[in-house]
Amino acid sequence: MKKKYLLLLKLCLAFGINSYAQIEELTPAELAYRDSIKALNLQNEAVAKSQEAYNKGIQLFTAKSYTEAIKEFSNSIGFDPNFTAAYYNKGVAENEAEKYADAAKTLNTLIEKDPNYSKAYFQRGRAFQGMNDYLKAEKDYEKSIQIDPKNAKAYYNYGTLRFLQQDYNGGIKHFTKTIELDPNFAFAYNDRGSCYRMLGNYPKAVADYEEAVKKNPKMAFALNNIGTTKRKTKDYVGAIAAFNRAISVDAKFYMAYNNRGAVQMDQNHMDDAKKDFEKALEINPKYAPATSNLSAIYFKQKDYKKALEYANKAISLDPNYANAYVNRANAKEMNRDMEGACEDWHKAKELGAELGKNYYSSNCNE
Repeated sequence: MKKKYLLLLKLCLAFGINSYAQIEELTPAELAYRDSIKALNLQNEAVAKSQEAYNKGIQLFTAKSYTEAIKEFSNSIGFDPNFTAAYYNKGVAENEAEKYADAAKTLNTLIEKDPNYSKAYFQRGRAFQGMNDYLKAEKDYEKSIQIDPKNAKAYYNYGTLRFLQQDYNGGIKHFTKTIELDPNFAFAYNDRGSCYRMLGNYPKAVADYEEAVKKNPKMAFALNNIGTTKRKTKDYVGAIAAFNRAISVDAKFYMAYNNRGAVQMDQNHMDDAKKDFEKALEINPKYAPATSNLSAIYFKQKDYKKALEYANKAISLDPNYANAYVNRANAKEMNRDMEGACEDWHKAKELGAELGKNYYSSNCNE
């Protein structure tokens, strides 16, 4: 009997069992309850980790660290594959990071999980728009509006699509709806103004740009738009005033300097124009329009060598900038390179410059 007890004790020690504990078997119901509690604890732990990663993602997104935010939202989804807010914000972050294909894929999954998630369609529309797939973008904006007819941003983005496709009346329609839903949507006023400008309705364009500035006094580009529109009507005083206002809001707004210089050049104020073009290039040395305009200044001052130099530089900065080819052609003509001038006027014509078309037809043989 003693040997048998010692053998049992060795076995208990070998398998880590206390010799004095009484082993009880659990019933099936008790086993199921124990397993369910364990599963619930694991689930709660996963949800907690998912929420922690999600919160980190929100903080990173707010700091505009979009790549890092995407990683955290991905971690959040990994812990909780049904956390729809993590999918949505991951898609938004991917859009902000211009990873449009990734955003569309993320939002596809979200829409499969929740087909009535209005904002998911809106964000997927943004992704398609970023990929220049306007047809799919329009369908998503329409779906977003169908689910949530008060989604002002969906109407606004739809309007931008119409503008990009040169449907300016369609743009006006959607921007007007945006403004009805959100009367303080400054961008909608600005972009509706641009539609009116493209249609040649300059008074309405200026009125909308002014309204945009009332809603957001810091909107320098709307002030710049007022200036460019007033220049079209030859209201040079009004144009200069608008560009001055834009520069007072944003002292580094190089386009406003360039556009103010163009108005100065219209009035034959060459020294003032030159200073503005040079200031634009001081802020942004790679800005082709200001470089091309300096070429035009030197041409008017009969410094054809400098005119050619700046036109060449403008084309190297932007090979598709039509006015630079016009200016280079003019400089080549005065440098007795008529063949080169005709080539450049023809190129300007191909790029849509009316002056290129006129000079080519007047001076070159077909």
